Amino acid sequence: MTITDYISTLADNPYFGAGFGLFGVGAGAAMLRKGMQGAMILFRRHYMITLEVPCRDKSYQWLLQWITQKGARQTQHLSVETSFEQRDTGHVKTRYDFIPSVGTHIMWYSGTWIKVDRAREQHTLDLHMGVPWETVQLTAFGRNKNLYFKILEEARQLALKNTEGKTIMYTAMGSEWRPFGHPRKRRPIGSVVLDQGVSERILLDCREFIKNPQWYSDRGIPYRRGYLLHGPPGCGKSSFITALAGEIEFGICLLNLSERGLTDDRLNHLMNVAPQQSIILLEDIDAAFVSRQDTPQQKSAYEGLNRVTFSGLLNCLDGVASTEARIVFMTTNYLDRLDPALIRPGRVDMKEYIGHCSRHQLEQMFRRFYTGTDAEENARVFAERVAADGRNVSPAQIQGYFMVHKMSDQQTVIDNVHGIWDST
Repeated sequence: MTITDYISTLADNPYFGAGFGLFGVGAGAAMLRKGMQGAMILFRRHYMITLEVPCRDKSYQWLLQWITQKGARQTQHLSVETSFEQRDTGHVKTRYDFIPSVGTHIMWYSGTWIKVDRAREQHTLDLHMGVPWETVQLTAFGRNKNLYFKILEEARQLALKNTEGKTIMYTAMGSEWRPFGHPRKRRPIGSVVLDQGVSERILLDCREFIKNPQWYSDRGIPYRRGYLLHGPPGCGKSSFITALAGEIEFGICLLNLSERGLTDDRLNHLMNVAPQQSIILLEDIDAAFVSRQDTPQQKSAYEGLNRVTFSGLLNCLDGVASTEARIVFMTTNYLDRLDPALIRPGRVDMKEYIGHCSRHQLEQMFRRFYTGTDAEENARVFAERVAADGRNVSPAQIQGYFMVHKMSDQQTVIDNVHGIWDST
């Protein structure tokens, strides 16, 4: 039998024909699938645009808020973010925000469909936050990157709108700064009554520093500023810094040097990555370190409280690796306990004493709480009565006294000034 006859015989065999047909169909389907995959890859590469935002990126939280407002109502698969606020009066305010859950979602925006993929890696953690690593990926048709610029800008504007006219408090979490609590309404700087000229001097110095970076650059001077507010407790040091931040439209970074696990390297990193337009606040700096002139017994009492060294702090404030374009405020109740190296010029450029109430402060505080035609004269009489007692009084004591007598007439407030000390 020749080869031609053999092939003809196989062709007439129904079993062979059926098998060859199935093989051909399978091969054709495989080639078609492969071709479609290749075509899809080419289509995605050239006619689709993708944006991936990891959870460590600043815009991640902005984008989640934007998706909550724009797209959360268009999907049936949601996760919830609950904000809980309990006030001193016992009133509880709860808010529920829905955001698309982990998975794939489709939303319509600006005339195009956008696929939102929110992924969470269960076996990968963000080492700084201790939470699973997350990413949000947006995919849309077209090649116009401006779509994503528009989305990110809208997300940024939405975040700024929520904090407009407010002061943001930041706290250190791991090696980065995160907003702490809800943004606070800006406190008017006039609501913190200091001695005559103190508030104006500090505010003027801050504004001159902010407006003149080129002056520092031209003279080769590091562009940073340090302030030290010292004085008895309850005299308005922290309150003034909060009001000052609102006045110059800055945030406040709260840095606790006694935090367990805070090292020199982490401190240096936090000082260098602090949010722009923010004040770094080191409160009660005297409690973080002991002076090198203290006795060994005094030093041993502080051992083990923190891992930040005194030299590490000095290098962060004014060392080779210290950052620029920075404002640092330090507060203390005991100036004499601070090491001279910490408060020398270059690390602390301006020192201000925030002390007990002067007559000027007493009169100003009286006028803020009480109004009327006789308020001016009564404020002067009140200040004289308090000063005549001869005892020191802090603004916190005066404010507490006024709060007790907020419904009393002005003469009653004047006649009972002894109650300022009786209630403390």
